[in-house]
Amino acid sequence: MRLPRASGVLLHPTCLPGPHGSGDLGPHAHHFVDWLVSAGQTLWQVLPLTGIGPGNSPYMSNSAFAGNPLLIDLTELQREGWLDAADLEPTAHLQHARLDFAAVHPFRMERLAKAARRFAAAGSAAQREDFGRFRHEQADWLGDYALFMSLAERFEWKDWWLWDPPLARRAASALDAARRAHAERIAFWEFCQWRFFRQWAALKAYANGKGVRIIGDAPIYIAALSAEVWARPELFELDATLQPTVVAGVPPDYFSTTGQRWGNPLYRWAEHEREGFAWWVQRVRRAFELMDILRIDHFRGFAGYWEVPASEATAVRGRWCPGPGEALFDALARALGELPIIAEDLGVITPDVVALRRKYDFPGMCILQFAFDADATNPYLPHHHEHERVVYTGTHDNDTTAGWWDKASEREKHLARAYLDTDGREMPWTLIRSAMASVADTAVIPLQDVLTLPSDCRMNYPGEPNGWWSWRFEWGQLQPWHAQRLREFVTLYGRAPA
Repeated sequence: MRLPRASGVLLHPTCLPGPHGSGDLGPHAHHFVDWLVSAGQTLWQVLPLTGIGPGNSPYMSNSAFAGNPLLIDLTELQREGWLDAADLEPTAHLQHARLDFAAVHPFRMERLAKAARRFAAAGSAAQREDFGRFRHEQADWLGDYALFMSLAERFEWKDWWLWDPPLARRAASALDAARRAHAERIAFWEFCQWRFFRQWAALKAYANGKGVRIIGDAPIYIAALSAEVWARPELFELDATLQPTVVAGVPPDYFSTTGQRWGNPLYRWAEHEREGFAWWVQRVRRAFELMDILRIDHFRGFAGYWEVPASEATAVRGRWCPGPGEALFDALARALGELPIIAEDLGVITPDVVALRRKYDFPGMCILQFAFDADATNPYLPHHHEHERVVYTGTHDNDTTAGWWDKASEREKHLARAYLDTDGREMPWTLIRSAMASVADTAVIPLQDVLTLPSDCRMNYPGEPNGWWSWRFEWGQLQPWHAQRLREFVTLYGRAPA
């Protein structure tokens, strides 16, 4: 599906300012929408909104469907009467410049628990009716998720296949007993999802009303310690003990000489196809309830994926296996119609990946930081761009452009200076201009590049499991000229809102 010519900014909500240690879905998110409008931007790209997993990564979620409770705006809970003003006072450990997960998690979860108790004790009839409506609307995943989270806490986040066998294997009597024993905590997890979904719906409606569309992100894989792997083990490559036999990753590449061993369980694609890809239809349908456009991470895995034995410490000794290919996307098209999907087609791209993407008119991605390491044949150079592409200066997995330029080889710098006709002193904005000028229909710029920030402000480093996802900005960093210059670019290069 071809997207209209437009541009936007990549910023995860956790990176927003705010007093409670992390950005969230509250007033600062709405203000960011206003800033996008002032800058002439009509797209806001976020990372996965699902819960975080090992290393605090949103790409290792404990559910493919549930929202991240840490994104819930606490001020809204106070307005509803479920928190006191004193509950919103930040503690000394909460930071503005960085997200300290060790401090943010207990602060926010304690207040969410208090709000859930007050709602349970004194929620109004209208509130209870809306909560009941939400539970009914999301019944196809919410019950399993809330029970899973309650049991995961009970077993101190051990791998679920190490739980008591009747619960690990979902014996009906054991599940019924667990629902009774953990009823209060199950209600808490359902409460969190209710507030997340209602707050996100309000934020999306606000953005859409201002002419801003949301680009979401769906990781191809989910974590082994997740509600869906526990609830539907037959859909994943698990052995008789319910442990993964093979895991996901990518072979050695630009980011790592040993590849990336992600560790997610792989799909048993034959089983998915046998049930008409119903799980995937459900997942994508739910995603489009939250997003206007969906970026599917690691699209190449649908054509062929890198299978790593679970016993291997790195991804070097893996092998390529065929993915579901057209069968999956035909099933999605039959069920959901034409969908605005962006295919993240970076890495080792073979002709079958290109053919799969083009058959369904999914735009792929071009990264300008990758464009200058060879010669004029490099496919990421702007003269090779196509309309049905999304061009980025860099993504959440890249260094900031200022950091990339500081570390670039002399060969890269020479080609970039010559190609872009620049002295290199303002490289982040030079690449922003190049992205805006590209024939690619969509241009997306990380906010770090708008602010010309250095390497210590990058969001993630692939292959390094800890220490990332914590960058935040403050409003004082954004000056009027940032918005003015972006607006000039969208006007000059035909990306201005209609």
